Amino acid sequence: MAFVVWSAAGALALYLAIVALMWWAQERLLFHPTVLPPDHRFNLPPDVQEGWVDVPGARLNTLHLRLPHPDGVVFFLHGNAGSLDTWFVNTDDYRRVNLDLYIIDYRGYGKSTGRIQGQGQLDADVRAAWEQVAPHYAGLRKVIYGRSLGTALAARLAAREQPDLTVLVSPYLDMATLAHEQYPWAPTAVLRGLLRYPLQTDQALAAIRTPVMLVHGGRDALIPATHTQRLHALAPTSQVLIVPEAGHGDIHEFPAYLEGLARALVAR
Repeated sequence: MAFVVWSAAGALALYLAIVALMWWAQERLLFHPTVLPPDHRFNLPPDVQEGWVDVPGARLNTLHLRLPHPDGVVFFLHGNAGSLDTWFVNTDDYRRVNLDLYIIDYRGYGKSTGRIQGQGQLDADVRAAWEQVAPHYAGLRKVIYGRSLGTALAARLAAREQPDLTVLVSPYLDMATLAHEQYPWAPTAVLRGLLRYPLQTDQALAAIRTPVMLVHGGRDALIPATHTQRLHALAPTSQVLIVPEAGHGDIHEFPAYLEGLARALVAR
């Protein structure tokens, strides 16, 4: 009997230790930046400009494709790994639809300074970047685009700004649901109380009144396409594009994605 009690106590202690570790290590679990030296030089064509957004305690590095007479802008929020050096891709596709592309590195990513310390800070940084660039496109088409981790941030910004189009590529319902799929031993209710980054795409999506496009790879093993299906059920008027052969990190390489996105970007 004593052995059973001690075993149960040991298992509980181990569980609590793991939960505590998850609380303290959330940033390490969620964010995997590639850090670039301050003097890093991007290999950019003449129509792309590097810039900065000043936020409390940090500076965010930006890249901005600027066409001569654009019809609007795509405001791009990237995933949880890498930096602008790897995320600033497919620029010719934006040139073809005559839309500028504006992308930021979060704190601690690439050449951006500071470090991420909370969801409120992330949201505020994203809003600061939007408020710096959006006024330049008054009366033009404005698209908010999120990829993977950035989909919740994009949806939250879109709920506030109501852009002409919101594009969510490889989105997730919310971080607690996604974390439970990765750590099934942790109940979703525990995770909801534990996470300092709830990143609830579902709640934000319900507040977006303008067109939404949901895109997912059929072979995405990191964020299953069921997340897009559940989000679509919450927003039945949203457009859904499933790219059957695409995974999580390669969806932008598939013609079905590029062609579907191009159609959505220019649709009125």
